[in-house]
Amino acid sequence: QLTQLIARRIRELGVFSEIISHKKINIKNIKKQNIGGIILSGGPLNVYQKKKFTFNKKILKLGLPILGICFGHQILSKELGGKVNKSNHREFGLAQINKVSNSKLIKNFFNKKNKNNVWMSHADQVSKMPKNFKIVASSKNSKLTIIENSKDKFYGVQFHPEVTHTSKGKILLRNFLFLICGLK
Repeated sequence: QLTQLIARRIRELGVFSEIISHKKINIKNIKKQNIGGIILSGGPLNVYQKKKFTFNKKILKLGLPILGICFGHQILSKELGGKVNKSNHREFGLAQINKVSNSKLIKNFFNKKNKNNVWMSHADQVSKMPKNFKIVASSKNSKLTIIENSKDKFYGVQFHPEVTHTSKGKILLRNFLFLICGLK
């Protein structure tokens, strides 16, 4: 259901979005399809359960901007050489995050004190960033709450910007679409 909500938020921002399983993406035709960016959504699985989940790694080599949300953040991190582990405790509900560094993704997302309230819902978290990534924001329980590799246009957020409980979540999605993907 969160995938549907992400698509809805993208459409509310005036951009066409389509939900496609990573298993059904036609890698050969993707350049012809005029795709501006990819969002890897949340989900109930664990990235380290290889019998239940395998990811089409070719998606990461398309040269398109990618935003990973929650489980998508974990997939992106794991597939690019980072590590994902079970959290010490399941994090569910509001959490305060703190800005660590600047990024196009977070333009106008934080308040004047460089803080924001976001909605968390996860039992796993990224414990080691992939190479060439930097920390953009962190929380008390999740040091790697927002990470990025701006050169390759890979971005990951541990929280859910698509839900109304995340303050200014739509701004973060807008920044990905317009400032990073360059959509109009």
